[in-house]
Amino acid sequence: MATVITPKKSCSVNPLKMSQPIGSALAFMGIKNCMPLFHGSQGCTSFGLVLFVRHFKEAIPLQTTAMSEVATVLGGLENVEQAVITIANRQKPSIIGISSTGVTETKGDDVDAYIKLIREKHPELDHIALVYVSTPDFKDAFQDGWAKTVTTLVEQLVEPVPVGGARLPNRVNLLPGAHLTPGDIDELRDVLEAFGLEVLVLPDLSGSLDGHIPDDFTPTTLGGISLEEIASLGRSAHTIAVGEQMREAAVALEAKTGVPYTLFDRLTGLEPNDALISLCARISGRLVPTKIRRQRGQLVDAMLDGHFHFGGKKIAIGAEPDLLWTLSEWARELGAETAAAVTTTASPLLERISTEEVLIGDLEDLEARGAGCDLLMTHSHGRQAAERLKIPFYRIGIPMFDRLGAAHQTIVGYRGTRNLIFEIANMFIANGHEPTPETWYRPEEAAEKPTAHPDDGVARCSDQSAGSGLGRAAHGASPEPQGCGEHSSCTSTYTPGPVLRAPCPQGARDGFSATSEENERAGTAAVAAH
Repeated sequence: MATVITPKKSCSVNPLKMSQPIGSALAFMGIKNCMPLFHGSQGCTSFGLVLFVRHFKEAIPLQTTAMSEVATVLGGLENVEQAVITIANRQKPSIIGISSTGVTETKGDDVDAYIKLIREKHPELDHIALVYVSTPDFKDAFQDGWAKTVTTLVEQLVEPVPVGGARLPNRVNLLPGAHLTPGDIDELRDVLEAFGLEVLVLPDLSGSLDGHIPDDFTPTTLGGISLEEIASLGRSAHTIAVGEQMREAAVALEAKTGVPYTLFDRLTGLEPNDALISLCARISGRLVPTKIRRQRGQLVDAMLDGHFHFGGKKIAIGAEPDLLWTLSEWARELGAETAAAVTTTASPLLERISTEEVLIGDLEDLEARGAGCDLLMTHSHGRQAAERLKIPFYRIGIPMFDRLGAAHQTIVGYRGTRNLIFEIANMFIANGHEPTPETWYRPEEAAEKPTAHPDDGVARCSDQSAGSGLGRAAHGASPEPQGCGEHSSCTSTYTPGPVLRAPCPQGARDGFSATSEENERAGTAAVAAH
């Protein structure tokens, strides 16, 4: 069980965390014909807009109430009213999702009361849903803003179902966490539809931010789940929630409509996907399709091939809690160790991670703990840390602005897990080093390489009449004081001198020495003899 540590640093250096309003706005973008609205300054909205544009490489709908210093002090009713009216007249959305920011939360604006006053004053806006979520960016993090928004959508937009009301037996709800990409959602939809199940996804980023090109320009979201589909979630037979962050939304949906739910804390790996497939077979009443069985076999084979490269590897991970849990458990299953774990906010999953400690911190903390690791996994802002640590870097999470295809990165399901194994294993292979004769011996053996004599002298034959004759000791034999074996009258003598080391040409671990210029030829002969 891991120890969760909250640092006492005065500031965040190279931040890992993204704020709640960012997560809330992204959740609203999974709804059809929606306009997310930040109740705050223009700078807050500009930051979020640039972040999403760089990550998805798409046009992003996001508006602001443009609060000034004076409006913030006096209250933002007029700003909210004017923003809603302008958006309604120009963009004509079906829903306006309002997320608070730090500046308005500090003031304490009662936006729920503002919306009631706007409804009373402007009945022409009755056809537009106005949903407000409190998401101060000085508290919690990205996945918290996403989770609060999904829960609020369920509470305000889903129609209650009477006891004994009709349900659709082959329809399921999918509540994906903020750590799932549009590609992940598409993969899960493919799996569920393979069992003949109809799927409603809330929020559905795979329909709005999957990179498709629409026939006509629209200032609001380009796709996603409609308000009518959200309202009908209570008629589904079952709800599948992915990520601990979605538990509250699943509980709220069950309390309002009676739809039972199953929560998967991750869907990367063999065991959790087996559980998902069993659930789908039970709900649909069908056998597991052949293509799903084949995908499972491919994953098992990939795990068998890949574990040789994962075994003993140390990985440093910086991510939101649900993504951190997903990656660390997946790595553990393959024999790797999560040597450094840094996250952004509290979660009940953190204590269950297989590591000594989990730090709620920033990328500076991750870099300090990542020294000696074999891989760094976090979003694109971790690239400088990986360069300084001189280790491979795998980009995952938001933002990913220096690579294409972030929206289509897939790590869930049998196929997604299989592909992730191949990607990381190939990085380990590419970063590996071919063995050479100099690296065959172990480091501790290299430090204890023996020489002929402790002070690098050499033993010589005492029979000077023998000319260049050499005793056994000069040939690397035992330095014990005995005859050289070539002359019956000689005794071995030991003479220290300057060192002339001769490396073994065969890469053996036994060392030997020759000393002084007059014995240089003797040392050369010893090398040849060895």
